[in-house]
Amino acid sequence: MDITTLLLLLLVGAIITLIAGDKLASKVALLFSTAALGITVYLLTTVQEFSSLNVTYPWISAPKTFFALKVDGLSLAMVLLTTALTPLIILSSFTNNFKSAKNFYALVLFMAFAMVGTFLAADGLLYYIFWELALIPIYFIALLWGNDAIEARKKAILKFFIYTLGGSLFMLVAFAYLYHRAGSFLLTDLYQLKLNAVEQTWIFFAFFLAYAIKIPVIPFHTWQAEVYQKAPTVGTMLLSGIMLKMGLYSVMRWQLPIAPEAAKTYMPLVLGLSIAGVIYGSLVALRQKDLKKLLAYSSLAHVGLIAAGCYTLTFDGLSGAVSQMIAHGFVIVGLFYAAEIIYRRYETRTIADMGGIRTQTPKFTSLFMILVLASVALPGTYNFVGEFTVLYSLSQINMWYAVLGGTTIILGAYYMLKMFQNVMLGETNANVFADITVGEAFVMIALISFLLFFGLYPKPLLDLINPSIQEILIQINRS
Repeated sequence: MDITTLLLLLLVGAIITLIAGDKLASKVALLFSTAALGITVYLLTTVQEFSSLNVTYPWISAPKTFFALKVDGLSLAMVLLTTALTPLIILSSFTNNFKSAKNFYALVLFMAFAMVGTFLAADGLLYYIFWELALIPIYFIALLWGNDAIEARKKAILKFFIYTLGGSLFMLVAFAYLYHRAGSFLLTDLYQLKLNAVEQTWIFFAFFLAYAIKIPVIPFHTWQAEVYQKAPTVGTMLLSGIMLKMGLYSVMRWQLPIAPEAAKTYMPLVLGLSIAGVIYGSLVALRQKDLKKLLAYSSLAHVGLIAAGCYTLTFDGLSGAVSQMIAHGFVIVGLFYAAEIIYRRYETRTIADMGGIRTQTPKFTSLFMILVLASVALPGTYNFVGEFTVLYSLSQINMWYAVLGGTTIILGAYYMLKMFQNVMLGETNANVFADITVGEAFVMIALISFLLFFGLYPKPLLDLINPSIQEILIQINRS
């Protein structure tokens, strides 16, 4: 077995889901996504040398392109994030009645296929194709099954599509130039290029535009809150939990090792933008009256800190960023799912219309509270591991970076606990809040279990990702 088995399974799953029809679509999608998770776990637990799973086949003769997939701890960690969250996201949607369900769930699996391909690709053109393919399903998911009036959705989704596609074109131009210099798109060949300072600067910022929009980093964030709000919850989970990690992962895999001197030169600029996102996202979250928008700006603040960790160019920064990527994926999916559960009962996302839920459903209240505490990096949760490590790495660069970055903890605790108080506490709400179902509880408990287990015992994931981080640092620090 090589890693193409996983990609084929997701692609075939999308096709069979489409053929299965509306009645069986959700169950078929859940089956194939769970099988993909099973394969990922099998590879993680049985393969001693991940490089044995690498794939390199000649693909296109002109330009010289390979179907090349690189398997290491970093890419497998991102694949695990994708394949673990996808079945939970699909399961979370079982109580929704989607029109053309077969199309909806086929798009979800196809998106998972494209994201896994992005994390594995080791040829620049192949990587770019997977990167763009991931954009197509989420465009239709948000447009056709989203919230609010169709005209409002069209405007928000089209802005997102144009932003991300426009940024990606700069990256494509960068790859074209790199191919001109190296005669190849292969990652290993691009790593060996010796670019001068001017070349590195142009390549660095071409990549930065694509990644800053996807993550997003301010001032390239303006699409995010509207799209998160107007997309169906499944789409919001896919975007926030997995898709934005494509940009963060790519910073480490492609941008920093190819243009290391430019990264060192412009470190203060990109760190400043990243930390500005932390503060901006937190302050705007304080003012939100819509629960989904509050969570969207909270996500913006947290990914700003992750981006800052990536651009420290230190071992602790990169390692902490990967840990925080994974932790953020699980916690933000859990929070958006909790918001969806409330919406199913009350048919509102306005915080002022909630309150008093705790007296009606203590089980849901407890699970929601754990997710809120995880989001503010309470010790004992996996979020604390990543956030503490990133802040430590920032302090190694400049103590003020750590102080300003640490506002995500202080401000985050304030607006998240205030939100919890307004949503869950107070006098019993006049509207009846039905207790969570077994399926809803299973999804939340699965997400929380991951956060608590690796919060208390992060060693398996750190052992997985740290060798890859060391290899990346060798490339960044090469003379």
